Amino acid sequence: MEIALSIFLGIGLAASAGLRVFLPLLVANIAHYAGWVNFSDGFDWMGSLPAFIVFLSATLIEVAAYYVPWLDNALDTAAVPLSAIAGTLLSVSFITGVDPVFQWILGIIAGGGTAALVKTASAATRAGSSATTGGLGNWIVSSVENIASLIMSLISVLVPIVAGILIAGFIIYRLQKIAVRKTSESGSN
Repeated sequence: MEIALSIFLGIGLAASAGLRVFLPLLVANIAHYAGWVNFSDGFDWMGSLPAFIVFLSATLIEVAAYYVPWLDNALDTAAVPLSAIAGTLLSVSFITGVDPVFQWILGIIAGGGTAALVKTASAATRAGSSATTGGLGNWIVSSVENIASLIMSLISVLVPIVAGILIAGFIIYRLQKIAVRKTSESGSN
């Protein structure tokens, strides 16, 4: 059960990284300081004071940057690979009790993949907001993403099983939307 909880914790934080790259890293760092979570071997640096300073600074800059109308769309482009990297790192840093090869494969596929999927959906939402409001409504999207990333990070740390269920539901929902879109596109051709 401990392995499953560590996987749910890592993937939940990875999904949060799909909304904000640095916020889940900061939450993980603080949770480590509070004694709520432990990093897997070799990742203790993520719970250090220098990491806290870097994660806090990066989080504040990232959150603020998403409120700048033209910068938010540019950040979405750069954030897809960064989210995947952060998602992989977060997943791998919590997965314990398994072979390191499996740990990294699971981290890359489940953590990085989940973060990239969430970020892609988030970027599409912002692009839709930009197209319909000329970017004036993007601050609402940014606010929802900030709050959702924080809540999902906290749920992941405090109740990892719930985070796992929420992520599974989101992935199923997104895959269904993709399948419906592809079906309608092929039907109209």
